[in-house]
Amino acid sequence: MTQQDIAVRANIENWQERVDLAAAFRWTERLDMHEGVANHFSLAVNDAGTRFLMNPNQMHFSRIRASDLIELDVNDPAALEGPNAPDPTAWGLHGGLHRHCPHARCAMHVHSIFATVLACLKDPRLPPIDQNCATFFNRYVVDDSYGGLAFEDEGARCASLLSDPKKNVLIMGNHGVMVIGQTVAETFNRLYYFERAAETYVRALQTGLPLNVLSDDIAEKTAQELETYPEQDVRHLAELKAILDEEGSNYAQ
Repeated sequence: MTQQDIAVRANIENWQERVDLAAAFRWTERLDMHEGVANHFSLAVNDAGTRFLMNPNQMHFSRIRASDLIELDVNDPAALEGPNAPDPTAWGLHGGLHRHCPHARCAMHVHSIFATVLACLKDPRLPPIDQNCATFFNRYVVDDSYGGLAFEDEGARCASLLSDPKKNVLIMGNHGVMVIGQTVAETFNRLYYFERAAETYVRALQTGLPLNVLSDDIAEKTAQELETYPEQDVRHLAELKAILDEEGSNYAQ
């Protein structure tokens, strides 16, 4: 790390949170779960959840560094006027979420392939056909009222669907997926496993064979066990950051 890097780090608040979020951007791109220069992640940095970090407008996930993240305030009417301010849909969706759902500390919205395929089905529910799918049993909401681009009104409508803290995934019909959590590690881990679960389900449908769906009792038991599994999310993100560090990535600058 250069002296300039050290000086930058010393003068930016919430540095570790920025590093974690930058790593999540980099790995999401590596998994091809991004979409061009669209999609956004955000992380609340005050107790009320009204101030949050977000990626700059239309910056590719593979290039985002900790110091690139912008800080926004949902109560600031001039939030979209600053340098690299997010596009209106990012503000509408994430601003609405942090304004109306303070329990959603971190939010990750993507149009990843399998989650989006699931969201495009007439019945976009995710049945518990394996352990990953069971993770989300009774823990997601389906939005079947897509209303176009997520400007402020649409963003507020989507946020209202996540008012129950027990529901941490929004399957956005005809759109994609929004995942929420308390930390970057928790939210990214959840995003990763939701995409894997959606892939398993979509590929199972492609066989045309009958599905072996777990009982509600076993699905709920499995979901509870995974919720309390020790440190999986923290270890997951730590390993990804270790890989990036070994490769000489500049994500933490």
